[in-house]
Amino acid sequence: MLFVAIGTWVGTSAGLDRTLIYYEVTRGVLPIVITERGNLESQNNVKVYCEVDDVDGDGISGTPILSIVPNGTSVKEGDLLVELDAANHQERLDRQILDTEKARAEQIKAKAKYDNQITQNKTLEADAELKVQLAELELQMFEDRDKGTHKLEVEEIKREIEDINNDILAAQASLKLKKNDKLGIESLFKLGYAGKSELERTRLDYLQAESAYAAKLNKLTTQLATLDKKEDYEKRMQVLKFQGAFDTSKRNLQQVIRDNKALLDQATAATEAADEALKKEEELLQRYRQQVAKCEIRAPQDGMVAYSDSEHHWYAKVQQGAPMRPRQHILSLPYLKKMQVKTAVHESVLDEVSEGLPATIRIDAFPNRSYKGSVKSVAVLPDQGGRMGSDTKVYETIVTIDEEVEQLKPGMSAVVEIHVHRLTDVLSVPVQAVVQIEKDNWCYADCRGAPERRPLTLGRTNDKFVEIRKGLAEGDRVVLNPMALVDETAQGESATSL
Repeated sequence: MLFVAIGTWVGTSAGLDRTLIYYEVTRGVLPIVITERGNLESQNNVKVYCEVDDVDGDGISGTPILSIVPNGTSVKEGDLLVELDAANHQERLDRQILDTEKARAEQIKAKAKYDNQITQNKTLEADAELKVQLAELELQMFEDRDKGTHKLEVEEIKREIEDINNDILAAQASLKLKKNDKLGIESLFKLGYAGKSELERTRLDYLQAESAYAAKLNKLTTQLATLDKKEDYEKRMQVLKFQGAFDTSKRNLQQVIRDNKALLDQATAATEAADEALKKEEELLQRYRQQVAKCEIRAPQDGMVAYSDSEHHWYAKVQQGAPMRPRQHILSLPYLKKMQVKTAVHESVLDEVSEGLPATIRIDAFPNRSYKGSVKSVAVLPDQGGRMGSDTKVYETIVTIDEEVEQLKPGMSAVVEIHVHRLTDVLSVPVQAVVQIEKDNWCYADCRGAPERRPLTLGRTNDKFVEIRKGLAEGDRVVLNPMALVDETAQGESATSL
């Protein structure tokens, strides 16, 4: 419930009567709304460009406009918008028709040279096939399991391994004898029947026998490794070598085939060149036909014609008789039933605005009507132009009108209210009731007929009310004109109303 009372308070220090306006604190709903201004634009604005090239040698930069619909005209899809002068383009098309026929005659003439290289190609291919057969025989000779070169090399290593095994058996027997001699001398030495030199000699003989035995074992290991290498790595290497030679000969055969084709292509180069020349001439012919057709520009959709304001000084103003340059923006076709507002939000509230939030749009030209809308997009980077040239950062935001409209035009001024949040069951007071000095917030509340300063903890706010999280209770009465109570010095230096 809103309760406003006007009372008189006699200040003890100033000795002056001051009229105070009170507001009763209530609990209720506090809508959080961000309000920004912007301009209308179409949601679907199709730009129409000149797609006709300049014709060399005509002395004119651009293609003149023969006729154009008046600016601001409402048109339907398929209506004729602009007619450009097609005379030079038609003349260029006629010349291209003749050039295309000449290229076709050259292409037919060049085909007669195709068949002269066939015999030589067969000879070269037969020679390459012979080399493939020889390389294949070398590979087979290496891989033959009974009498191949690899088989013979492996058998020789195996015979050496057998000889080493026999040497190992002899070394093992000698080691055993030396060991027995050593043990016997060691026993006699302990009994005093053998001297130390004899003991050392037997130990040395044992070590030499042991070393000889180990050497034989190492030799066996080496030969076994050699055999493994021969049967594994070397075999694979040789197979790769011969297989590579075989594959190379096959690839050489393919290369000969391709070379033969190249030689044949040399004979037919004129034909291929003529084919390409004819293709290019036909492409130009098709393009020039399209250029003539594009001299008539028709509406791609329903909309209102809006002439382009030239962005470049070398572009002529859009009007009848003016030459249009390639890719010059001629006009736009905004669809007027679906509109949107381009606005900007301050960086302080950027985190609160997101795609899909509901909004209310009001048009300055129609103040008695509002439209439902929603946030379509929020820019990631700030507007480089800033606001009024200041350091304030604002972010371009697009808000769509989510219904079909009538009588609205691009460029109209609009006010957008973005509904960010809706707080329920909260205490709130008008923003003018709160005083801020630096980081301190307070208000003046009625206490037994006299105003009392109350420190406040504030929450969310909109343009009119602010949430009170701490400092007031429901039913309290606060002064709406607190600046009447602020010390005149403090008021002049740093006190401001929220």
